[in-house]
Amino acid sequence: MPKPIPERYQHLRAFAFGDNPALADQLLELVIDGVKTATCSTEDEPNTSAPGERWIVLDGRGEPRCVIETTEVTYRRFGEVDAGFARDEGEGDRSLAYWRDAHRAYFGRLGRFSEDMMLMCERFRLVEVFGDLPDA
Repeated sequence: MPKPIPERYQHLRAFAFGDNPALADQLLELVIDGVKTATCSTEDEPNTSAPGERWIVLDGRGEPRCVIETTEVTYRRFGEVDAGFARDEGEGDRSLAYWRDAHRAYFGRLGRFSEDMMLMCERFRLVEVFGDLPDA
C-alpha cells in the first residue's frame, strides 16, 4: 500500500510515464533505481515543465510513487537528440539507436511521430519515494 502524499507535495501536478500501465511501471522503476534521469514529450503536451518544478510520478495503477524535480529543459528536433540524452532516458540498452526505435514506436502509437518533430527534452532528479513498487 503506498504511503499518502506528504502535505508538502499535495499541490503538485501528477503524471505517469508512457502510454500504458506496464510501461508506466517499468519507467517508474528506472527512475527510482536512479537509471532514468531524463524524459521527453512533444512540445505541445500539457506536461511541459521548467527547471525547479516538481512533479508527482504515478505508477500504472495511478498511485503516487515518487516526486521528481526538473533540472533542465531543452527543445530539440527528434533527429537532434544525442546519445547522452538517450543514455539518461535509461531505457533498453541506453543507446541512441534503441532510443530512436522506442520513441518512433511510442510517438507513432500516439499518432504524433515525424522525423522532424520538436521535443521538450527534460532532465530531472529524484526527490523522494513514497513506498515500495508493486510486485510485477
